[in-house]
Amino acid sequence: MSDHVLPGQKKPKLIVVVAFDRGDEGDLCSAYGPTDQQSEERAVRTAKALASKHIGVIAWSRDADPALGDYGPPTTLFVSGDVPDME
Repeated sequence: MSDHVLPGQKKPKLIVVVAFDRGDEGDLCSAYGPTDQQSEERAVRTAKALASKHIGVIAWSRDADPALGDYGPPTTLFVSGDVPDME
């Protein structure tokens, strides 16, 4: 059985939520996550729930085929507050 995506099939997605707080030096540090999410909708709900408790939060997704090391560009689903630049 192959892990490759057939034409017409959706590529697997990496969907992640990360929340940030400031450390003692004032730098952003991860306070929650990164955590994998089951859907983009769930990621947005989780991020919105965390937004009032942390300095910053971001939910993002990207097409991903870890077996091939193939990752698409990240798409921001939700962002609130201060978050580091995505590379």
